Amino acid sequence: MSNLPWSPSRKRRDASEVDQVELASVEPGQSGRARRLLLGVLTLSLLALPTETGAIVRAVFVDAYLQVSVFVAATLAIFYVLERKLDIDTAGILARHARWQVPIASFLGALPGCGGAVVVVTQFVNGRISFGSLVAVLIATMGDAAFLLLSQRPLFGLTVFVVGFCVGTISGYVVDKIHGPSFLQEADRQQAKTRTAHLSPPLPASLGAAAPVTPRPITPFQHLWLWLLLPGLVLGILGAAQVDLAEVTGRPWVGNAVAALGLLGGVLSFVAWVQRGGMALHTETVACASGQARLSPLARVVADTSFVSAWVIFGFLIFELTLHFTQFDLAAFFGTAAPVVPLLAILIGLLPGCGPQVITTTLFLQGYIPTSALLGNAISNDGDALFPAIALAPRAAILATVYSTIPALIVAYTFYALFE
Repeated sequence: MSNLPWSPSRKRRDASEVDQVELASVEPGQSGRARRLLLGVLTLSLLALPTETGAIVRAVFVDAYLQVSVFVAATLAIFYVLERKLDIDTAGILARHARWQVPIASFLGALPGCGGAVVVVTQFVNGRISFGSLVAVLIATMGDAAFLLLSQRPLFGLTVFVVGFCVGTISGYVVDKIHGPSFLQEADRQQAKTRTAHLSPPLPASLGAAAPVTPRPITPFQHLWLWLLLPGLVLGILGAAQVDLAEVTGRPWVGNAVAALGLLGGVLSFVAWVQRGGMALHTETVACASGQARLSPLARVVADTSFVSAWVIFGFLIFELTLHFTQFDLAAFFGTAAPVVPLLAILIGLLPGCGPQVITTTLFLQGYIPTSALLGNAISNDGDALFPAIALAPRAAILATVYSTIPALIVAYTFYALFE
């Protein structure tokens, strides 16, 4: 009875293994924190410049917060509250429904964020799902960039998620048909055990799924960030509706107040990213799946919105400062190089992590790159789910990534040929 996938003892053991994989594979190192701190200090120092460059940087922070961050935060809040209320055991579902593992894995990948995808990766590492399911989830996931797309263009974002789900499911079944369901499982499971043995001890049984950990309280900094969100969201909605408050009220200082609030929100979000690094979105969601959530939904909203905000700021800065210093017209360049832009977006998708993918989605939303490029990137990118896969099952991770480029090329260039 204890070996059944739904038994209490098995659930506690699964929770330990999931948390072990999480801690062993995704915790940032000291060098990463140092690089992030240096980059953060350099970026924030540009805000104080009294030159035109400083004005551009300040405008980028304002626009990133009022045009992107507040909407991403609202989307994340809805998603995380629903996730907490529904309390779905994704690992248990995968274990109980072996016949439907590929579409279930693809569905989990299509959900915004990286949490569902990381859960599927850990299940593959532990030998509970097929290699085709791993391929399916990596194809379907869009990572953190999904929240950005969903917040800015919700109907189109849902369409992209459906495309990812369908392509991931079909590709997963094809891969299982070619290689068989047990392909790479045993070797990678043994390799994963070797890699995690000295990195992170399993949790005690008392901290398993049967005994959820009380979430950490929200810090004063997070309270400040959340209090700023409501007026920021109102101003963001008014801005999206092209309402100029300074013109409507007839008071120029109102425009300055709006810019000041946007700048403060952008700086707070950037500082939050520098402090934490935005690791919460996938590590905390994996923890939720095993009953080990350490952050409340609102705290996760702060951490993950800050991560997306930081990369949006980097994307805006790259292009605004490039145009300012070189007069290089990126829109014209992408228009001239249109046939290779989808390929470039697909290659960017092969990079692990969500940061480059957030920048790619930002370029699409700003009108720099076409829909075909976004579709190719969405299918080829693996988000943060690739980090534990590379750490624990590198052969499977590399092969699954290579396989994801094939449907990405097919979908992107089919769309390009037919509609662009």
